[in-house]
Amino acid sequence: MNDVLSQLHDVLEARKTEAPESSYVASLYHKGLNKILEKVGEEAVETILAARDAEVSGKLDALISETADLWFHSMVMLAALNASPAQVIAELERRFGLSGHEEKASRSN
Repeated sequence: MNDVLSQLHDVLEARKTEAPESSYVASLYHKGLNKILEKVGEEAVETILAARDAEVSGKLDALISETADLWFHSMVMLAALNASPAQVIAELERRFGLSGHEEKASRSN
């Protein structure tokens, strides 16, 4: 699973130096962080709506598609801020085995 995230991260990094008209991601970088954040928010809302629909219909296709869009745009956001999916995965690994209550308490210290 990490391979595809790593490969996507490499592509996103390469797009930083490309002309805005060359790709969708390059155009997002050119428009700046606020536009990228707008896309993350939009995809988050669409994911939530797809989840509500999936609960009623039992069909997961739209939920999977919207979640992929959310993850993708989140990765664009991370790359724009010079962060990587490896850092997120490391944080998830750090939290593994902690109860949610313990993890939340550790952040407030």
